[in-house]
Amino acid sequence: MQLEQLVSKSIYRIDTQTKNDNILARSKIFIIKPIYSLATLYMVFTLWQNSAALISPINFTIYSRLRLIIMTASLIDGKHIAKQLRDTVKAKVNQRINNGQRAPGLAVILVGCDAASQVYVGSKRKACEEVGFVSRSYDLPETTSQDELYQLIDELNTDDTIDGILVQLPLPEGLDANLVIEHINPEKDVDGFHPSNVGKLALRQPGLRPCTPKGIMELIESTGIKPHGLEALVVGASNIVGRPMTLELLLAGCTVTTTHRFTKDLESKVRNADLIVVAVGKPAFIPGEWIKDGATVIDVGINRLDSGKLVGDVGFEAAKDKAAFITPVPGGVGPMTVASLIENTLIACEQFGK
Repeated sequence: MQLEQLVSKSIYRIDTQTKNDNILARSKIFIIKPIYSLATLYMVFTLWQNSAALISPINFTIYSRLRLIIMTASLIDGKHIAKQLRDTVKAKVNQRINNGQRAPGLAVILVGCDAASQVYVGSKRKACEEVGFVSRSYDLPETTSQDELYQLIDELNTDDTIDGILVQLPLPEGLDANLVIEHINPEKDVDGFHPSNVGKLALRQPGLRPCTPKGIMELIESTGIKPHGLEALVVGASNIVGRPMTLELLLAGCTVTTTHRFTKDLESKVRNADLIVVAVGKPAFIPGEWIKDGATVIDVGINRLDSGKLVGDVGFEAAKDKAAFITPVPGGVGPMTVASLIENTLIACEQFGK
């Protein structure tokens, strides 16, 4: 009976006091799970000592409620966090204008007619308008040559009203994306892809940071979990996400493992990870059952199934029953990438603008 009262009181306190999702998630790890384990032992002991018929309804109700609470991860709401970031940028832009300063300017270059790229570019232009930026759009034909693209970038590099230059990737066949990125002034490289900016991150001198990893760090910070000393796993080693993500997590004090197509025994690495970032572009590439209890899961992937449903790179349904925090797809990492781009443009304006 004492155990029953303990569990009942703990449930009541969690129901009435943990209004904040982050507090609830940490409570799952440090408070509720130990109580749940005791409750499980108590139920097994009761069954062994008496019979299933002697387990009181209140015991089973409490046990079921504990199981429901601890077996569902708290969602990291990327849409909400991204809106908060955009609102902060908007307030700073308004303050600049009230002080007689110009609004930041962002130039977005789209080459060709890739449908997905058009959607991404549209969301970036919309975000610019929302925060009060000057937005310039350059929609170039698929036949645009490397030299023609260079000429446009040269013009924007010397334009004092433009603080950020974004060339939407991927580029059509025949154009070298690496050379195009290197042609952008590093102080206007708001995507954070220029070798100079990635190199600064590697040297622990972050300037304009790659947008997706930067946004992910904001999401992790929103959970209230301290990254120092965590076993972090980055699945995927792309230049856009995986490699700079590894650098960001190292900078935050994690012990980081980065996996790639040659990695052996991926499952054991996933099961050991306190924090996992997955960016491979394959539906349910990481089975949710592999996720460590209480881990934080950042799912960067966004994949469209034949049914039209959008899913991530992690098996969500199983993962949410094990993780403490998890990003949904859609609505997790995606909005933060755009918000980080907007923030980078403001930073470029304030630090390097004329």
